[in-house]
Amino acid sequence: MNTNSCSAFLMITLLMPLIISALVFVDAEIMDYPSFVDGPKSWRIPPSSDYNFRESFGVKPILVNGTFVCGFHCSYDGDNCLFAISIFSTSYDGHIRSSPQVVWSANRGYPVESQAQLQLTHDGKFWLLDAYNVSVWDALIFDTSRLNLSAEGNLMLLNKASDMVWQSFHHPTDSLVLGQSLMLQHPLTTNVSLPNSSIVSKFGSFSVPASAKFIQLGSDGHLKAYEWKDPKWEGTDLLPIDPCSYPFACGNYGVCLKEGCSCPVDANENGTTYFKPINYTKPDLGCYAVSPISCESSIHQSFLELQGYNFHPVKKYLISETKTLKECKALCLNNCSCEAFMDTEGSCYFLSGGLSIAKSYSSGYGTYNDNSAFIKVQSSPISQSSNKNVSSPKYTSVIVGSTLGAIFGVFLICAFIILGFRKGFQEGMPTRFSYEELKNVTKNFSNKIGEGGFGYVFHGTLPPGSEVAVKHLVGFGAVNKSFVAEVQTIGSINHFNLVSLVGFCAEKFNRLLVYKYMANGSSALRWQIRKKIIIDIAKGLAYLHEGCNQKIIHLDIKPQNILLDENFNAKVSDFGLSKLIGRDQSRVVTAMRGTPGYMAPEWLSSVITEKADVYSFGIVVLEILCGRPNIDKSQLGEDMHLLRLFRRKQEEGLLLDLVDQCSDDMQSNATEVVEMMKVAAWCLQNEYARRPSMSAVVKLFEDSYVVSNLNEDFLNGLTWEIVGSFASQVSPSILSGPR
Repeated sequence: MNTNSCSAFLMITLLMPLIISALVFVDAEIMDYPSFVDGPKSWRIPPSSDYNFRESFGVKPILVNGTFVCGFHCSYDGDNCLFAISIFSTSYDGHIRSSPQVVWSANRGYPVESQAQLQLTHDGKFWLLDAYNVSVWDALIFDTSRLNLSAEGNLMLLNKASDMVWQSFHHPTDSLVLGQSLMLQHPLTTNVSLPNSSIVSKFGSFSVPASAKFIQLGSDGHLKAYEWKDPKWEGTDLLPIDPCSYPFACGNYGVCLKEGCSCPVDANENGTTYFKPINYTKPDLGCYAVSPISCESSIHQSFLELQGYNFHPVKKYLISETKTLKECKALCLNNCSCEAFMDTEGSCYFLSGGLSIAKSYSSGYGTYNDNSAFIKVQSSPISQSSNKNVSSPKYTSVIVGSTLGAIFGVFLICAFIILGFRKGFQEGMPTRFSYEELKNVTKNFSNKIGEGGFGYVFHGTLPPGSEVAVKHLVGFGAVNKSFVAEVQTIGSINHFNLVSLVGFCAEKFNRLLVYKYMANGSSALRWQIRKKIIIDIAKGLAYLHEGCNQKIIHLDIKPQNILLDENFNAKVSDFGLSKLIGRDQSRVVTAMRGTPGYMAPEWLSSVITEKADVYSFGIVVLEILCGRPNIDKSQLGEDMHLLRLFRRKQEEGLLLDLVDQCSDDMQSNATEVVEMMKVAAWCLQNEYARRPSMSAVVKLFEDSYVVSNLNEDFLNGLTWEIVGSFASQVSPSILSGPR
């Protein structure tokens, strides 16, 4: 699945993706709603099963006046609702002919669910409570007696003396309607926040079409006047500026020129290409780095300098006002979160999270003009273990560790955990998010993509469009231990075959982890893709066991914890059960942990080494090659257990029978598949000391000659006494479930 980083910016109204082409309000019913109401009074969002609510476009009116309706505006399934004002279009005879277009909302970043309620209390307070009676918005007024919706679409709060004490016109979101003006302290703000995303204006100061009903500041930076042109609202640009003045007109790292979009070019080195278009037929989608930045190889990094351009960074923060250019470069090289920097009149600014670039033909609104920016690039191939299998650049990994973080990361994280996470992480470490921020990112946790024993996983989108998976841990005790283990482990390391921890939230009783979203699931895969996935897993585990300052034992290797990006690069994920041990330690005594079916026999003694991961890896390899789970209850007798079936087929000399029968491509490569099964068998020996290290497995896979010479005598020499029995008999109640 390809990810369009701009897709999140195309929604003009929040959480209205399923609105169909015509509003089905009965006109008489619309007229029945008043334009004002006296308090005290309350309104509750009805359940989504309410027929009339669904049929009325997910809009529950409270006040109606002319072409404006004020009330609850919900997604079609009723799970995400705004208290909002919308405008609709009518025909010459007064019949409604359009869907409502939201022009103001109270709780734009904090949608609520059914059973939430709006209250005008007896003491004059006007507020919105979610389904759990928690306030998500209020007008900060305690002297309200009446709500009134004007014919211009202005929601007004009046006191007992009928004086106006609050109005929505003074608190705009991203739109203006006819007759509405803005004061300096109340700018328009786009639906998804971007740098330079505010503007102050007055409806009428532009060449607005006479039939326009509202203007709106889009999250792409365009200010448009909208008029109804059957069957939809159509917008006309109002700002007389060139296209390159809009942020991210050419996507992330795209360079906007008069003749079109391109990628950054190094004018100082002949033949060096650091960036290429994500899609050559759609250059406005942005660019990717040919060699992704690796914190492990900062010695091979340099900077591409661009002069005479405007720069729109997602994040820009001042490092120093006295550093020299040389010192700025050194600071940025040693900080993994620094993707570029600007040096302006002795001040050093770090840029991160994305960068939009435009040639300085004119002075655009809110840009940094005529400055030089230095974009960090990988000037030579990064280490073999982390770049060997980079096949396509659409997936841009989120860099979460740094050289400094790799040395001190674990100690810093432990210290912050002891202090209750009262301070943010150092530069280069994962971002600390608030709970409200993650509610906004995930649209109030509305798109669940997975669940397991420790909680749920939701899809989300960070500005300016990067997709993430947010794991919301539920519970106490073991959950807190899992959270600490995850942040301690993955938060301080970086490897191409390990999932990147973007950030975390530790707020009150909420524990959330934010990862780079992996787009592909376990669809039918060709042999070469399966082989690549197996090698990627092996490289990730080899790095954990031998490439870190501390040895990291994952302890929960299983298919559910192997994620694939859009290029089928495999990433080892979920470090909630992992164990960190010193380099001088060969084994550790620990309580039983893991998932039934993937656990090594030595768990009976609770004396564990990294070879426990090797055993679990062997099972996963067999599952990938055979195209079936380790325990398949649809099979009869011993065939239910893959390891026992594998042993029997090996003794009968019929391993070819185990090659995935559902894939013609696997069958046509069956001989090579069986050779890889032999390596899996080596990993599955009863005695952990006889299993290979993961680095040896990687070397074995990369040398097909060695694999092909693992003959039947090799298999017959393996110890099989407990294989296929212990791992499937452990009670799941004390172990990790699917997560």
